[in-house]
Amino acid sequence: MHALPTSARTRVATVPHADPYVDAVLPASAVRVGPAHDPSPWLDPAYLTAHAALVDVVHLHTGRGHLHEDEVVSWTEALRRTGVPLVVTVHQLRDPARPARHDAHLAALLATAEVVFTLTPGAADEIAERFGRTAIVVAHPSVAAADPDTGAERGLVGLALGIPGAAVTDPVAMVRAALSGAVSGGGRLRVFLEPGRSLALDPDLARAEGLEVVARDPARWAAQLQELHVAVLPQRCGTHSRDLEVCRDVGTRVVAPRCGWFAEQWSDVVGYGDDEGCGFDPVSLGVAVGAALARPMPRPADRAWRAEQRAAVQAVHEQVYDQVVADRVVGV
Repeated sequence: MHALPTSARTRVATVPHADPYVDAVLPASAVRVGPAHDPSPWLDPAYLTAHAALVDVVHLHTGRGHLHEDEVVSWTEALRRTGVPLVVTVHQLRDPARPARHDAHLAALLATAEVVFTLTPGAADEIAERFGRTAIVVAHPSVAAADPDTGAERGLVGLALGIPGAAVTDPVAMVRAALSGAVSGGGRLRVFLEPGRSLALDPDLARAEGLEVVARDPARWAAQLQELHVAVLPQRCGTHSRDLEVCRDVGTRVVAPRCGWFAEQWSDVVGYGDDEGCGFDPVSLGVAVGAALARPMPRPADRAWRAEQRAAVQAVHEQVYDQVVADRVVGV
């Protein structure tokens, strides 16, 4: 049998169905197959089996956290039975909340995937070492643009606590260290909390000069980041960060933990000590914030360069989809 004609649009079930990153990397030659439910019904082996004829590729990014290890194994077995090719993008290699489950998920998925993507060379090396798979490294495309009507305040440091994926061991200690670095650098600290959340601070810290606590607005998050001189990423365990890319897009300097591969996403990142093994180093965070404030605010990312980068990432995805679909047709 022959491959599908190049004029045919590749039917892709993306998990999640809609997401800024997923939207950015999906090529124009692909058509997204719903439904747009969360969690995705495509992660149900019965649904996948019943609707396999409606898709050419399943591309899994995130959204599987609710599944147990055996459920992911059952799902990968259903993929093999139906012959639907799986493409996986590895965004996070660790989950401090459920490390064993996350590792089991990755082992099952990467043993089944036709193609594996990730976002940095360091993550690709870790995937090869831990799972024996070669990952295609693609850049994280732009997911935001600077607002010309939003200004940044020199010396303003931002720290978001309680947001998804930000597992902070001691938020009060992090606030204290970030505030110390901000004030010593001639600035102030703005702590973002999720709407409806509060943070228990001791009275002296709560009244400290240079500290304010505000609600994070998901609808304005890019603008809230753009208002900062420095944004502190609070993750003690992570691989890649979308907020880092937003900061690059809008022109905000980033202070990030040395765990994961944040510095490979953007060379301008200033690192501090925080990871699962050694824990949080408050002195290093204060020093990093002060060092970041001493540097000028970066310019927003060049939009033409970001557009070229996104087009290149989409082209790689298009090539991979075409190849796995052709392999599936030939194998029938």
